[in-house]
Amino acid sequence: MDFLELMQKRYTTKYYDSSKKILQQDIDKILECVRLAPSSVNCQPWHFYVAGDEKSKAKIRDCILDFNFPRFDNCSHVIVICGKTVVNDEHFEKVLVKEEQDGRLSDPEVKKAQDKSRRYFTNLHADSEKDMAAWSGKQCYIALATILYAAASMGIDSTAVEGFDSKKADELLGLKDKGLTCHCLVCLGYRDSNDSNLILKRPKSRLNKEDILTNL
Repeated sequence: MDFLELMQKRYTTKYYDSSKKILQQDIDKILECVRLAPSSVNCQPWHFYVAGDEKSKAKIRDCILDFNFPRFDNCSHVIVICGKTVVNDEHFEKVLVKEEQDGRLSDPEVKKAQDKSRRYFTNLHADSEKDMAAWSGKQCYIALATILYAAASMGIDSTAVEGFDSKKADELLGLKDKGLTCHCLVCLGYRDSNDSNLILKRPKSRLNKEDILTNL
């Protein structure tokens, strides 16, 4: 299936079949896809928490708003997408070392320039945790899209969830002390046969190209 066909066919799942679990090898593949997702200056200012059973899902259920319980409770896995509120020297160094290990920085001058550039553009948002969180959130939504369409390419259904209490999520996961904040969650699994989008066969609806595109 090419990417356009994937876009045309994917939809947000409302109800999941709780009896169907995603294979670990498939979850691992989705997580590898998100590990490879792009981010501004390759800063990768994110962290992901994965809940794949009832015990782990219970640790974060209290942050979910009640109208999202059917999705959260019956899906197979939940991925919590968190962004950094502080990017410290340790993180900058970790990214730089990994780039060097992966063969991207063979020249010392290139390595120095890469580090300087990443620090400059990232630190444009370092005046406050709120500003950094807003910037990291933009990167996290790139990760979100990666998860949604990686899953769809494997026949796995998904729901992006913003209907949750972010402050409660941060509290439950102890994120403040880790320099992180929760931006969104993704439910993953397999649609129930009674899923409303499936039963009603709702066609995908988006504005026409002329409403959103302008050729310069």
